[in-house]
Amino acid sequence: MSAREYRFIQVDVFTDRVFGGNPLAVVLDGGGLAEGEMQAIAMEMNLSETTFILPPTRLDCAARVRIFTPRRELQFAGHPTVGTAWVMAVHGLVAGSPSVFKLEEGIGPVPVTLEGDPKQPSFIWMRHGPPEFGPEMANRAEIAVALGLTEADLTPGAPIQTGSTGSRFMFVPLRDRATVDRALLDVPKMIEALGDQPLVGIFVFAPDPDPTAGRVHSRMFAPHTSGIPEDPATGSATGPLGAYLVKQKLVKASGPVSIVSDQGVKMGRHSRLHIRGVERGGALTEIEVGGGVVPVIDGRLRVP
Repeated sequence: MSAREYRFIQVDVFTDRVFGGNPLAVVLDGGGLAEGEMQAIAMEMNLSETTFILPPTRLDCAARVRIFTPRRELQFAGHPTVGTAWVMAVHGLVAGSPSVFKLEEGIGPVPVTLEGDPKQPSFIWMRHGPPEFGPEMANRAEIAVALGLTEADLTPGAPIQTGSTGSRFMFVPLRDRATVDRALLDVPKMIEALGDQPLVGIFVFAPDPDPTAGRVHSRMFAPHTSGIPEDPATGSATGPLGAYLVKQKLVKASGPVSIVSDQGVKMGRHSRLHIRGVERGGALTEIEVGGGVVPVIDGRLRVP
């Protein structure tokens, strides 16, 4: 039996240059691939995520998108949404070339907005759902130790807690950028610290000392959940990150909000994730996360 061929495009997301940001492989037509084959392809690509474009099951969506890490399928993710939307626009996979459309993901429709020429967008925004936060984690010292740090390295008065706008992460605010770069996840210790909570990605960050700067230095670890030791850019965590920063008054926000998260810097894949929204009553609403996309590889997969 001859092998089946599938065209894929690899892009770098949340960057304006090749070899920056977070790499993503997008299979243009995932029809005919079984779920196990999609998972095997994602493992072969060995990127944070690989996406597969399929016909939508909803009339209000341009396509259905399935997202796989090397270990498992995700119901929602940020850089796969942004990168897949860019690939679809550039390769004529959106009827009529609109500047706004929706992608059908596991959590439901995800709206995306293209800036510039809809056939060659310069920037992609993805809309996030309302943020939701879990209770404050009381075992701060234990969590710090699981990151190779001490309780003194945590931001005083800022809670450690889980948050989600579609995918859940644990947010750990640290004193400064140097402390973020020193963090080293000890998976067994972190699993013990989480107790009976579901396992989540661990997102560490430090806001700029000047709250008016609207900037934060970030890292995300997920070897225990998705087979990703460290993620160069985590768009699904960046929406709730923005909400956390506004809620905890770690950035100065009033009315329209604009924040940049620098992620992947230490691992040599500097990503710039832009957050925008509107502050209302001390909360961030109408949350969107966006960035640039750069093409890297146009190739073909052969599947037996």
